[in-house]
Amino acid sequence: MPAKQQHNQNRALLIVGIILIAINLRPALAGVGPLISAIRDTTGLSNTMLGLLTTLPLLAFGVVSMFTSIFTRRMGIEGTIALALSLLTIGISLRVIPSDLALFGGTLLLGIGIAFGNVLLPSLVKRDFPEKTGLMTSLYSSMLGVGAALAAGVSVPLAKDLNLGWHWSLGVWALLSLAALLIWLPQLNRQTKPKHAKTFLESISDLGQSKLAWNVALFMGLQSLAFYVVLAWLPEILQDRGIDENTAGWLLSLSQGTGVLGTLIVPIWAEKIGDQRKLVWYLVILEMVSIAGLMLPESFLVGLWASLIGFSLGGSFGLALLFIVMRTHDTETATELSGMAQSIGYLLAATGPTLFGALHDLTRTWFIPLLLLFIVAVFKIVTGIIAGKPVNVQQTG
Repeated sequence: MPAKQQHNQNRALLIVGIILIAINLRPALAGVGPLISAIRDTTGLSNTMLGLLTTLPLLAFGVVSMFTSIFTRRMGIEGTIALALSLLTIGISLRVIPSDLALFGGTLLLGIGIAFGNVLLPSLVKRDFPEKTGLMTSLYSSMLGVGAALAAGVSVPLAKDLNLGWHWSLGVWALLSLAALLIWLPQLNRQTKPKHAKTFLESISDLGQSKLAWNVALFMGLQSLAFYVVLAWLPEILQDRGIDENTAGWLLSLSQGTGVLGTLIVPIWAEKIGDQRKLVWYLVILEMVSIAGLMLPESFLVGLWASLIGFSLGGSFGLALLFIVMRTHDTETATELSGMAQSIGYLLAATGPTLFGALHDLTRTWFIPLLLLFIVAVFKIVTGIIAGKPVNVQQTG
């Protein structure tokens, strides 16, 4: 086979692998929200404890992101991603077991797997597609949304219409992650290892001097906090507005679907304009409008509010990922900033779902928890304006 043809085939297989990895990084989380009431009825868990089903993976994201460079130095980026998909498959499978320990243990394990994928996908884009960072970021971040939308929409039908129950509705996604692992295995022949991979503390020591790096991390964290709160609690909010469980699940799916549009459009747009600060304003104002709409006590226009908040959060997520790529000059720095942004960012985000559920338990209303999201959006503007400035982290003090 001619070398050029072989190169094109390898590149196409890599793109397919990246797409499949991205699709797998959200279903295990997005499938939980529509099933919250069923899980509560079976387990008797409080809203605060149910919030942990989203918070545990976020904690894993934050902690594991600190140590990703250790694994890439030993196993290479390709080997670490294979490990991630293996852990994801095992963790999802554990949730089929009718046990609270298996439910939370599997959730923690899958969170570790997702964490590796979160950190390393921007590095792959920076390394293998340096001239198409906006396009590739748009592609894989939109696939994250596709996976989330699919899981949000079919979780209740799988559990109820097909009589699988919520355990198997959550567990069925192990088949998808196993398929992604099998497709990824040929990449292990490459086993490229970073030449100058640093530990998290070394990266913090270097990047911690940069105001820009901290604001990229905080923007990522505030965006993720809002996203995972919506992912975990939007169906419950809608059900309290009188919407049935199945419809609430599909409205979450609609939200994730419009999020796919946001992640498709915004990174490509952002790369073309260079200075992304105006985009930050557009997206966050749209988010504030949708939060205000959800604060209304009736179900009027809930489809519109769900769509708007999905688009704004999807666009913000794509923008946060693009910041990691555009604010660095090489793969190693991109990996370091990705680890820092996702570690600090997801540790911040981890407070969201549990705090949101706890506020509802205390106040018996959704207005105060949603007000928290509104305040988070204000801080997102502040950090986003700094992160959107067209310089890289080495140029800042």
